[in-house]
Amino acid sequence: MFELLKRYTKDGWWAAALGPVFTILEVVCDAYIPLVMKDIIDEGIYALNGDMNYIVNKGITMVVLAALAALCGALSGLFSSLSSTKFVRNIRLAMFEKIQEYSFENIEKYPVATVVMRLTTDMRMLRMAYVSIVRMLIRAPFNLIISAYFVFTLNSRLALIFVVALPILLTGLLYIHKKAHPRFRQMMLKFDALDANLEENIDGIRVVKTFVREDYENKKFDASSEGVMKAQRFAESIVILNRPFFELVMYACMICVAWIGGRDVIAQHMTTGDFMAYLSYIRAILFALLMISNVYMQIVMAQASVDRANEILNEESKIRDDDNDPNLLVEDGSIEFDHVSFKYSDDAQNDVLSNIDLKIKAGEVIGILGPTGSSKTTLVQLIPRLYDATEGAVKVSGHDVKEYKLDHLRNAVAMVLQKNTLFSGTIEENMKWGNPEATHEQIVEACRYAQVDDFIQGMPMKYETELGQGGVNVSGGKKQRLCIARALLKHPKIIILDDSTSAVDTDTDHRIQLALKEKLGGMTTIIIAQRVASVKEADRIIIMNEGRIEDIGNHEELMKRNEVYRDLYNTQMEGVLE
Repeated sequence: MFELLKRYTKDGWWAAALGPVFTILEVVCDAYIPLVMKDIIDEGIYALNGDMNYIVNKGITMVVLAALAALCGALSGLFSSLSSTKFVRNIRLAMFEKIQEYSFENIEKYPVATVVMRLTTDMRMLRMAYVSIVRMLIRAPFNLIISAYFVFTLNSRLALIFVVALPILLTGLLYIHKKAHPRFRQMMLKFDALDANLEENIDGIRVVKTFVREDYENKKFDASSEGVMKAQRFAESIVILNRPFFELVMYACMICVAWIGGRDVIAQHMTTGDFMAYLSYIRAILFALLMISNVYMQIVMAQASVDRANEILNEESKIRDDDNDPNLLVEDGSIEFDHVSFKYSDDAQNDVLSNIDLKIKAGEVIGILGPTGSSKTTLVQLIPRLYDATEGAVKVSGHDVKEYKLDHLRNAVAMVLQKNTLFSGTIEENMKWGNPEATHEQIVEACRYAQVDDFIQGMPMKYETELGQGGVNVSGGKKQRLCIARALLKHPKIIILDDSTSAVDTDTDHRIQLALKEKLGGMTTIIIAQRVASVKEADRIIIMNEGRIEDIGNHEELMKRNEVYRDLYNTQMEGVLE
């Protein structure tokens, strides 16, 4: 917690510093009020026999001190709020930027639901703990020290009561902390499961309704909610003991002080004013102790959020380019796989790709066919270093991809992934992901090549049409074509189309292939497809199976010698003719 405070309060240091300063001033003002009250009782009422001028003057002093304390408290709260919001903003931004650096392998460790939870709910708990630290954890110790000083000054014998009480309070606090921390970590995991369930349901709501599974989803969500409720109740059942325990010890101290102090007043070992001031300082001490325990409990609850934030911040990306030459650029689209093998984790027993040897010339059009699970997508994801080869080397433009800065490499490679993602905003704004400097005319041209311009022109707002989150208001085929257009605007050296026309009809697919052949002249093009028609015109077609290359050739060569390719082509063409 304190390490995070040190790292992420730099730009709000002035607010973080002024908060405690005004808190200390508030404590000092509050600490002098009982002394003024003591003078009113001992001097104004008893010694001076009710001298009203003295009492009024002292009363005005009390009011001024109270007003100053209130002003300092308000300013302390203001600066604490400002610094806490800056702190949480900084750490949330740091977490988000860290996630942007992750490789696919890192990203797969953290489901979307848990990332969202850590950036929202966990940060809210962290902010509450921060405010408590700046306000209470500064105020309470100073209040405790000053009040304890006056307590020992007024009557050191009575002060021994707190010498006995403090070890009891500390023991109880440490016990509650030991029990509470693991419970709150478990509670946050239950919240992750709840968020994952909610996200999955909303994302798949069309499927839920189609299969009439609302009742099943309701029961599943109810079970997740029940799990959160039980975990929360279990975690808080130990924390709620904190206040009753402290109040029990506090009131026991008050009774002892009242009994012993009252006897001292009667025996004239202590003045009435001293006793009243003493009671005020006793209350201040006990209240300070209660505040410290409450803040400690707040930190205990937030510690689970701190741990989860640190997991994100301390996760090291598996793919880095820190020492790479910033002047090395991708000159052409040539690609070489040199005895490449790959597996998703070091613990995996079997390779996903095995001993891939392949050379692709710059400007060549390559098709890749193979059954589901043959690792076609995995193969092409090694080119822009979305993953790194476990063995062997992947080379682009004659250099190992690990030698390039990631920005330089990935700017030279455009990918249309299997899962087509569009973002909230207009169609034109989405297209500019491919090239932020693209003109409207260039965007229209790219959409024409992708066979989606007619659809856009038919909409009332045309290229200013707002797309919903993820492009939910357009069909799968149109979404694929918009993603192809976006990739074309990048003008890359290498373009990878990963099953990017699976949701369009055969005729549109054919027109897209012809347009791309015209547009992509000079670009190295890799087309992963399930339909032979999508790769039939490629310079070479790769047949993959179980992570290996089984055959390479053009359409005519494969039709002559590869039975699998020939059967697939004949089957698909029969479907077209029918």
